[in-house]
Amino acid sequence: MFQGSMVALVTPMLSNGDVDNESLEHLIEFHIDNKTDAFVIAGTTGESATLTEKEHCDLIKTAVTIVNKRVPVIAGTGANSTHEAITLTRCAMLAGADACLLVTPYYNKPTQEGLFLHHREVASAVNIPQILYNVPGRTACDMLPATVGRLSKVPNIIGIKEATGEIDRVGQIHELCGTDFDIYSGDDETSVELILAGAKGSISVTANIEPLAVHEMITAALNNDREKAFIINEKLIPLHQKLFVESNPIPVKWAVIEMGLIKQGIRLPMTNLSEEFHDIVRNAMNSARI
Repeated sequence: MFQGSMVALVTPMLSNGDVDNESLEHLIEFHIDNKTDAFVIAGTTGESATLTEKEHCDLIKTAVTIVNKRVPVIAGTGANSTHEAITLTRCAMLAGADACLLVTPYYNKPTQEGLFLHHREVASAVNIPQILYNVPGRTACDMLPATVGRLSKVPNIIGIKEATGEIDRVGQIHELCGTDFDIYSGDDETSVELILAGAKGSISVTANIEPLAVHEMITAALNNDREKAFIINEKLIPLHQKLFVESNPIPVKWAVIEMGLIKQGIRLPMTNLSEEFHDIVRNAMNSARI
């Protein structure tokens, strides 16, 4: 249903922490001009964990309006409360989002059965295409392929964002779910390899900084042009790595501010990038320019 380079968009904020809708419009137009294939709004990189329910819903609605169906909008609506995930997913559906991305419930550390029941409950409650999101490095919860296989039978669960960096999961998931069940990379460093193994695209942090390069890299990988994909990826590796010198989205947000695309603003408990890392991230940005 979706493929290509899908940016995990930062959420522009003012110095007081309020969402900056004017900069959001400017940022979205920048990505449209640079061939971003889809937007993921209010994901981890978009500081979803610090948004109020109203801010979360308003942000999705504003982004959908600005994008105006030019490319798909996927709304981050996961939560560690099933009730809250249903509420946010319903908001996204009513706002006109094309799909929702639901992270595994974080901190709670549910069992595999709990994960199955949670996602089935959300999918049953809200009739919108839903993409599972597995990122155990942040959630302390790993959705195993067998659980993905069970959830793939739920009609409106259409795919999974895999951020484990484990390439062999593509084969395991496709064996259990069939190749019509879409897999997306959630790890920039291994996205080319994951796509060559059968994934449909990348939900990318790096695309915030180099959207055109990431689009061309992912397109080449989807076309099985291994040489071109790896040549572009080689240039982007420093950026893939240095955008995580502090917790995401601290470095990437600093970088987007450095590019002049948004104003200075990040919400506690996230802080501005430590000064000791400024040159490290800046040098990675410079080396990634193609």
